[in-house]
Amino acid sequence: MGIILVTGAAGFIGFHLCQKLLARGESVVGIDNLNDYYDVNLKQARLAQLENQSNFEFAKLDLANRDGMASLFAEHQPEKVAHLAAQAGVRYSLKNPYAYSDSNLIGFVNILEGCRHSGVKHLVFASSSSVYGANTKIPFSVEDFVDHPVSLYAATKKANELMAHAYSHLYNLPTTGLRFFTVYGPWGRPDMAYFLFTRAILAGQPIQVFNHGKMQRDFTYIDDIVEGVVRVLDRIPTSNPDSPPNSPEANSNTTKAPYKIYNIGNNQPVPLLEFIEVLEKCLGKEAQKNLLPMQPGDVPITYADITELELETGFKPTTSIETGIAQFVKWYLSYYQK
Repeated sequence: MGIILVTGAAGFIGFHLCQKLLARGESVVGIDNLNDYYDVNLKQARLAQLENQSNFEFAKLDLANRDGMASLFAEHQPEKVAHLAAQAGVRYSLKNPYAYSDSNLIGFVNILEGCRHSGVKHLVFASSSSVYGANTKIPFSVEDFVDHPVSLYAATKKANELMAHAYSHLYNLPTTGLRFFTVYGPWGRPDMAYFLFTRAILAGQPIQVFNHGKMQRDFTYIDDIVEGVVRVLDRIPTSNPDSPPNSPEANSNTTKAPYKIYNIGNNQPVPLLEFIEVLEKCLGKEAQKNLLPMQPGDVPITYADITELELETGFKPTTSIETGIAQFVKWYLSYYQK
C-alpha cells in the first residue's frame, strides 16, 4: 500500500482521520505547522497519540513553504492526499485576511503542484458549507450556484474548488472536494461555538448566542465525518467524456475532468437553542444566554443535501446530537478537569 499524506494532522478532523487510517493499516505521513490560532497544547496532545504508532511519520511544515512542500512530496511520493489543513474561522478572517491568502490560496497551489509532480492518484481536499454564502434555497445542494460568499474564508474555499478543477482538467489529476458542515466532537476546535459554550457554562459565565438564537446548523459528529472522508478517499473520480459542455446551467459536478464535489453533513439541521439545551443537560448546568444580533459573515442556517454522497459511497451519518454532545462533554471533562 502507498503512503497517504494528511495535511493538518494535528487539527481536529486531520487527527481523527489519521487515527482511522492507521487503524486500518495505512502508512500515513502527517504535516502541520502547529500555529497558535488556537491552543497549541491541544494540537500537541492530539499529535502525541499519533506519533507512537509505527506507521505514522510527522513533519512540522507550513503549507506556504514552497520548497519545503516540494521536498516533502519528492521524498514520500504519496499515493493519495487528504488535504485538511487551512486557516479556518469565518470571524477571524475579518481580522487577519492575510492568514487566509497564505494558507488557503498559496498553500493550496503548493499542494496541487506537489500532487501533479509526484503523480498522486487522488487528492481529497476540505471545502466548506460556507461557500453557499447568502443562498436561501435549502437544503444546500452541490447543484446550487455558490458565487456569493459572505466571508473571505468562504471565498478562499470556493477558490480551492476552482483551482482543483483547473488541475484536474489540465493534468488529469483526480480531485474531490468535501463541503464540511459544522463538525463537532471530542478533541474539537476551541474556537467553535459548542466548545466556547461548554467552557462558559462550566465557569458560570454567559454564552454569546448570535441572531438571538434564531440559527440552525447541520451539526455533524466527527466519527461520521471521518467515515465519509475515508469512503471518498477510496473512490477515485474518473474523467467523464459524456459530460455535457459547460453552460450557464452547469453545476459543480458537470465536468469532463476527473473532479467531484460532495456535501458532507448530517442532513438534519438543529436549532441552536435546542443544541444548547442538550449541552445543558449533559453538563447538568443551565446556561446564561446573552442574545446578540447576527455577526458579519455568518448565515442563519446550514443544511446539507448529501444525496449524491450517499448514493455513490453509502455514506449516512448515524450519530444523534444527544449521543455526540454526550461524547464531547465526556472528553472535555476528562481533558480539562484532570
